[in-house]
Amino acid sequence: MTIDEIIDFVTEPADVLAVTPGPGDGSPEISWGDTYFFHSPDGVTTTAAQPFATIVTKNYPGDERSRLDRPDTFRLNIAAGREAFIRWTGHAPRDPASDDDPGVTDALMAHPVYGSVGWLAVVNPGPRTDAAVRDLLRAAHLLARSRHERRKGPTTN
Repeated sequence: MTIDEIIDFVTEPADVLAVTPGPGDGSPEISWGDTYFFHSPDGVTTTAAQPFATIVTKNYPGDERSRLDRPDTFRLNIAAGREAFIRWTGHAPRDPASDDDPGVTDALMAHPVYGSVGWLAVVNPGPRTDAAVRDLLRAAHLLARSRHERRKGPTTN
């Protein structure tokens, strides 16, 4: 899967907003070129909003083990939720992390930094992880939609 294929897939539902920061938009330079996916029925997001998935194109401070500084390398991160996290990793998010190499490509694993809060990650998703990634992205979007609806509260007519 390419970055563009992932963006096209994730933004297929009308209530998903993809944000790719860049120069001049007020975002921190470290985030430029990365992509953040939000449940956003109105097409806007606030600074308090949390993404349900991200695409990271470079190493961040303290997160160099994925080796995203290699050519044509990126990592897809997914807020999978507790149940999906356990299903894919075999342990609860807050349990000790495994010894997985976070730089391995096309392998689904706990996020090297945010695994403790239920995030999964895959460097350069490909044929081995394609179906799982698509299922996890759909589920993450539904979780984000549910959180949004709970926060919004009941509607009155």
